[in-house]
Amino acid sequence: MSEPRFDHPRLIADIGGTFARFALEVAPHIFEQSASLRCADFADFHAAVTAYLSGLTDVSPGDIRHAAVAIANPVSGDQVRMTNYHWQFSIEQMRERLHFDNLVVVNDFTALAMALPSLSPLQRRQLGGGSAIPRSVVGLIGAGTGLGVSGLIPAGDGWIALGTEGGHTSFSPHDEREVAILQYAWRFFEHVSFERLLSGSGIELIFRALTDRAGLPERVLDAPEITRLALDGTDVLCKETIDVFCSILGTAAANLAVSQGAFGGIYIGGGIVPRLGLYFDQSPFRARFEDKGRFTDYMKGIPSFVITATDATLVGAAVILASQLRELDGANGSAILGQIRRALPSLSPAEQRVAQHVLLQPRSALNDPIATIARAADVSQPTVIRFCRSLGCEGLSDFKLRLASGLTGTIPITHTQVTGNDSMLELGAKVLGNTASAILQARDHLNRDSMDRAMRLIADSVRVEIYAVGHYGAVANDAQFKFLRVGVSAVAQTDPRLQALSANLLRPDVVVLIISSSGRISELLDVAEKAKERGATVIAITESQSPLARKADLALIVDHVEDIATQVPMISRILHLLMVDILVVGVALQRGAAVPVLGSDVTLGMDEMAPGASSASVARRRAPGVSVAGTLAHLSSRGS
Repeated sequence: MSEPRFDHPRLIADIGGTFARFALEVAPHIFEQSASLRCADFADFHAAVTAYLSGLTDVSPGDIRHAAVAIANPVSGDQVRMTNYHWQFSIEQMRERLHFDNLVVVNDFTALAMALPSLSPLQRRQLGGGSAIPRSVVGLIGAGTGLGVSGLIPAGDGWIALGTEGGHTSFSPHDEREVAILQYAWRFFEHVSFERLLSGSGIELIFRALTDRAGLPERVLDAPEITRLALDGTDVLCKETIDVFCSILGTAAANLAVSQGAFGGIYIGGGIVPRLGLYFDQSPFRARFEDKGRFTDYMKGIPSFVITATDATLVGAAVILASQLRELDGANGSAILGQIRRALPSLSPAEQRVAQHVLLQPRSALNDPIATIARAADVSQPTVIRFCRSLGCEGLSDFKLRLASGLTGTIPITHTQVTGNDSMLELGAKVLGNTASAILQARDHLNRDSMDRAMRLIADSVRVEIYAVGHYGAVANDAQFKFLRVGVSAVAQTDPRLQALSANLLRPDVVVLIISSSGRISELLDVAEKAKERGATVIAITESQSPLARKADLALIVDHVEDIATQVPMISRILHLLMVDILVVGVALQRGAAVPVLGSDVTLGMDEMAPGASSASVARRRAPGVSVAGTLAHLSSRGS
């Protein structure tokens, strides 16, 4: 008998460095409307999710209340920054933007580990002997873009998944051939981990090392081609490469087994081994796995399995989401809610009304101002504060942080709508809070590679022309002033007619900086087209997925939702001004010029400005060491 379908489908995702896989879980472990999107086609995670949701049939995005994301990256706290890709986001902010009740984000190998108890015999293939001991530790290892390592520890009726970075343990060679591979790798890497060799790039490194060891002419082959030639049996060196890869994986898996005491077995996932198919079964993997000297008999008793299920990571993420939803629905859903239930008898009648309101509508209480909470509970605002302090909180803000942590596992950064009912004090607090929240979000979403490239392009140009219209004309004028102060020839054009005339005079050594919040102003799009026709480089400060972002040679993304029907675009202009500040300071650092800070000039690198030395030559000497990180550190230290 099949499991009943969920009242609301759950979004489950598996995000890697190359592809983002999405599916709807409509019943336990039943997935529909699966899709795989290329990460490179989207500016950020939000854009990829939105694209998937917009393509759903018979399901509207509003029907989805819960989601789980498995991501190829360590997950600790609220901020997620991908190691092998530039996407980064706040979990709580993303939950709010997508209008989900719950968003769970976990490491992809942690999710894969949680799927192991659910695998049927048809979803795994055993290699060699050994028998799993029920309710024993299970190990997990898998090679793909990197090397993932995890495990499962039995706990009561369930399991605890280990989130580790075991792929970065130091590689240990087993024989002279592997010693030679290590010595070759040391030419390029100070530390050689198992991941350096047990990954797609690792296969290529092993091939180059074996080519060097054999004294053969260098050949450039990528991992898929090396694998294909090895499986075809048409290239001896490619076959040796894959055999060495399988041997080293056997060493890493054996180390994991003895470290964890994994009598429940070692499971092999990742993207590479399943592609090897039956070749892997005949490879040196199992022989190397058992080759532990005095512990050989110990290793022979531990079984090893290849995961053949294609949706195992999605299953694991769904299992984790279901577990968290059960906890939230239980009597002690979160620590703070459990504390409120236990404290009810000792509270005053008025405080009990506040408690009942929070227990019935915890997410509303999380986002509502104190006046709304007081009205909903029919108490005074001081009573709300007394209720919070009765729980050991310093005040409402501290209580909300603890409540948010209990509901989502994260500390939220929120945007609060300014309303006509706000007092002057509330208005000021909301405006400042919203601005601070937006700045922090923009900081966390900076694409450092793009910023570094923009700084280099501007530093190497003969002139910067800055185009903006409407409210953003002030940003263009500010940019002109600041670039001129650091010695960069710059002119701001805010009139569409002058922009069109100026664009006709552009040259290939000119950089055009276009500033537009929406990225949809037709005049600016026309200017971008004309600039590219004239050979100029177009940099846009704009929102992701906008027409301007697609037209520009380089887009610096600033995403912020602002209700222009009720307020002028104040926060987005501040974000654009800050992007300009980062560019100006970065260019100044590259050129060794004076950086304008709070009304005074701080001269940087002037010791390098020897008589006769040009600013361009100084820029060439300084540019390699300049980065967005250094620029932000400078801004922070100077209080800009």
